[in-house]
Amino acid sequence: MADKSQAAIFENVPLFSGLEAGELKVLEGHATVRTYPRNTVVITEEDEANTLYVVLSGQVKVFLSNEEGREIIVNMQGAGEHFGELALIDSAPRSASVMTTQKTKLAAISKTDFRKILAGHPDIALSLIRDLTRRVRVLSTNVKNLALLDVYGRVAKTLLSLARDHEGKLIVEERLTQQDIANRVGASREMVARIMKDLIIGNYISINHRRIEINEKLPDRY
Repeated sequence: MADKSQAAIFENVPLFSGLEAGELKVLEGHATVRTYPRNTVVITEEDEANTLYVVLSGQVKVFLSNEEGREIIVNMQGAGEHFGELALIDSAPRSASVMTTQKTKLAAISKTDFRKILAGHPDIALSLIRDLTRRVRVLSTNVKNLALLDVYGRVAKTLLSLARDHEGKLIVEERLTQQDIANRVGASREMVARIMKDLIIGNYISINHRRIEINEKLPDRY
């Protein structure tokens, strides 16, 4: 059963910005809310698709993996974002797996209810298309980086894309392990470890309480 705060949270979900208060209330009644512990697989690649998920709090990673267990992270999503909508439109199996990276609360909306929403609200369909377009652009950039940049270039780009300015310092707030970075750039943990070690020795970056601080412009080449 949906909790009382859910409708207010849905009001801040960009995908549903075209819904009025009464319609959000109806959506609330059809949504199932559940809290997942960290490192819980929510959906698996190739699973049957029948649910759209909205992240109410916490964070999930969208990833692809092979039979050997090697994975590459496609996207990270936090509160207000959604996943699982692609397969609801074309009825194909899930195209990627999704796992929580911290304690996460999700709202699940069935395929039937979601399609009713789309049928009655073209503006939501347009919002969905815009979001999918944005994701395609991001994926295109990621493919370009994988094809044209070496491992160091991909690591540097990833760190810079995640860093935010805090009182004049560039800081990556997300607590990333070397394996996390390796999964994002499509490289081995050992290679990422060597690169990070050299950047620390050169004082280009420092790590405090698992937060990466960028102290000065990263070198163009490794």
